[in-house]
Amino acid sequence: MFEICVEHTFAAGHALRNYRGKCENVHGHNYRVQVAMEGPQLDETGLLFDFAELKRRLRTTAEYLDHQFINDLKPFDEINPSAENIAKFIYEQIQRDLKSGNLSYVRVWETDTSYAVYRP
Repeated sequence: MFEICVEHTFAAGHALRNYRGKCENVHGHNYRVQVAMEGPQLDETGLLFDFAELKRRLRTTAEYLDHQFINDLKPFDEINPSAENIAKFIYEQIQRDLKSGNLSYVRVWETDTSYAVYRP
């Protein structure tokens, strides 16, 4: 099995609804996102998937969130903008447009030491 990963960062604010603690207040993060794709075969060029294309898709998705108050954006105006839900959102946005290949996971760091992972 082969796997490739790309990473990107963005900054945004959020507040967790129905949560008791510091994170119920408006606050921000410098998010780091890692997207991984896996597959059993390489193409005729010897690639699983083009790094540049995967990076472009991740950057495009992150631009929607970058320097925003995430609670105001769809679907986070209805669901909590937790790291877990952000990871799933990024996964779904990137996976829906892929004609080939499958993402294996999306990892979202809120801090240097805390992250959430979404795997389908």
